[in-house]
Amino acid sequence: MPGLIGFFIFFIFPFCLSMVYAFLDRPVNGTFIGLANFASLFQNRAYMRGLTNTLLFIGISTPLNLTISLGIAMLVNRIVKGRGWFTLIFLIPLVIPSGSMVFFWKTLFSYEGALNGILNSLGIGKVNWLDSSLAMPVMIFIFLWKNCGYNMILFLSGLGNIPKDYYEAAWMDNASPFKAFRHITLPCLIPTGILALIMSIINSFKIFREIYLITGGYPHESIYTLQHFMNNMFLALNYPRLTSATAILVLIIALLTQFLLRMERKAAT
Repeated sequence: MPGLIGFFIFFIFPFCLSMVYAFLDRPVNGTFIGLANFASLFQNRAYMRGLTNTLLFIGISTPLNLTISLGIAMLVNRIVKGRGWFTLIFLIPLVIPSGSMVFFWKTLFSYEGALNGILNSLGIGKVNWLDSSLAMPVMIFIFLWKNCGYNMILFLSGLGNIPKDYYEAAWMDNASPFKAFRHITLPCLIPTGILALIMSIINSFKIFREIYLITGGYPHESIYTLQHFMNNMFLALNYPRLTSATAILVLIIALLTQFLLRMERKAAT
């Protein structure tokens, strides 16, 4: 109950209060204009660029995160000795603050950075990793480095809950490893996989922190996200447009989460 009260006071109530601005033409002495702010967003080039890039980032990074983390979990699950150490290695990125890693990523991917130094020593021209279309793959790589360990723990827990009798029965029927994976592992991991999918989508929105710390408030257009747009609207004191964009983002996340939770409940039954 104390946690619920705190969540309502510091999150739900301020959010509902701020939504009033979404229906006004200006934050001070504003006039009610209905859904005009929402309609203007879809005519705003910066907002549409941020929305497109955010959806593209989620569409690429989330499947890769699930696939890689599941593969790592299955490999770690086969290790008998030293499993804890291997698990710890993949969990290290979770405990390192993003701000502490900014210097490393800048040193690695900047135009005069270590990666271009290696390419230059091999006779290859320098690449502008952070200010070109390659910025999106770089941010996807950073996201995977940061979040694969978390999903790996979820999948390890799911793999540990699968009865070994299922696999023994499959081996007695001369089932191949691929068939055992397809007909036993994947179906039994559906609830865990949906939870990992939800967490991956939520964590994908947090990539703004790394992008902002590495490239600033106005990065290359390929990594300009919805959070950049909302942050810039906040700095410009354009609260009606900011709250309108926030409302649409919250609605998308809520609907997607509810859809995935329903899929999880159906899979569990």
